[in-house]
Amino acid sequence: MTAAQTPSAVRDELFGPSRRATTIGIVLLISLIAFEAMGVNTAMPALVADLGGVALYAWPFVSFMAASVFATVLGGRWCDRAGPRVPLVVSPLMFGAGLLVAGTATTMAQLLVGRVLQGAGAGMSSVAIFVLIAAVYPERARPAVFGLISSAWVLPALLGPPVSGLVTQTLSWHWVFLGLVPLVLVATALVVPAVRTLTPPEQGVGAVRRGVVPAAFAASLGVAALSWASQHASVLAAVVAVASVAVLVPALVRLFPRGVFRLGRGIPTVVASRGLLAGVFFTINSYLPLMLEATHGWSLAAAGIPLIVGALAWSGASAWQGRHPDLPRTTLLRVGFCGVTVGAAGMLLVAPSWGIPWLALPFWAIAGLGMGLGFSSVSFLLLQQSEAHETGFHTSAAQIADQLGTAILIGAGGAVLALLGTPAAALPVLIAVLVALGLIGVFGAARAAQPGSANTTTLSE
Repeated sequence: MTAAQTPSAVRDELFGPSRRATTIGIVLLISLIAFEAMGVNTAMPALVADLGGVALYAWPFVSFMAASVFATVLGGRWCDRAGPRVPLVVSPLMFGAGLLVAGTATTMAQLLVGRVLQGAGAGMSSVAIFVLIAAVYPERARPAVFGLISSAWVLPALLGPPVSGLVTQTLSWHWVFLGLVPLVLVATALVVPAVRTLTPPEQGVGAVRRGVVPAAFAASLGVAALSWASQHASVLAAVVAVASVAVLVPALVRLFPRGVFRLGRGIPTVVASRGLLAGVFFTINSYLPLMLEATHGWSLAAAGIPLIVGALAWSGASAWQGRHPDLPRTTLLRVGFCGVTVGAAGMLLVAPSWGIPWLALPFWAIAGLGMGLGFSSVSFLLLQQSEAHETGFHTSAAQIADQLGTAILIGAGGAVLALLGTPAAALPVLIAVLVALGLIGVFGAARAAQPGSANTTTLSE
């Protein structure tokens, strides 16, 4: 290993004088988006009670999701055409404006406007940040960058709910939004110097994609409906979910690279892997507290402990892979799928009424380790195999696969619950489907390698 390949050299690539502000700005911006996402869940009961909109409880989440999907697609198109310079400034400011509007809301309508702005800012920021990483950081440093990004979600996951609850009780739910506005301005100021010198990417074959805007609109409606269905365990929710899929299928033909559904070699499998990993992990993550509380009588506080264990394992594995940039990423992707699939399969020993509830802790730690390896590998492979004029499109496709896979599977879980009646009866059925999807990822991970290349799984020297 040469001096240029040492871990200290990689750290210098992230925190040296030329990139320190950019790295901190990226991590801070993602942390703020994550904190808002985690904190709003805790504040929402007080919020809707104050605004008198209990019947509209799901809509602040649905409006955020719909706006995020639409902005993710438009942000990817914008970055591919003109580079990430403007989106990286506009999107966090839009997110901050949404925080300000929501934080000063006196009606549910104003709150929903704020949530739309937040969702649009968060969706566009996520794409623009990935395009910035591709433009600014050398390939060898990217695993470490993705490790930092994963860690940026862990602290908000641990502290977001209790801090949000404390702020809501001692001050007001308004400050759950308003307290983040100054930090958004700081994060924006930190990334501006990095984007100032960027130039638009050269336009190549396939840079012009027709029908993207209508498809993005249809996808946002479909994902919003799936998000609503996932929060309502009823037959109506199942019908809405089916109708949403009917709307989404033609839209995704435009928004996904060709070959995603058949695991085409290279980028199609990378995009599909993002959806499979997110769908399996986050669906069980959503139903695990219900499994432990309703079936085994755990308190809600105790039922949340496996989620914390999984988040910490995710962060640890992601940091570890960032310190080993020479490991083949397709191999890590397969190991990651194995971890998530084993963790999901372990829930078959927890979910039934005869299950052993404490097994949720070790198995969900294994799943978290798998996500730390798999998610970071997907991100690396996505940038490695994308031309400059396609990075935004591929990134937005991967994020939509993430959102769509999660929404569909959580909605399916709600439908199964409505049909079978109890978590002890319904969740083993859902988990069995998720394990099958995980196995598809395990056996398909090798197809994430770039076609026509002898070895694209390791980083260039």
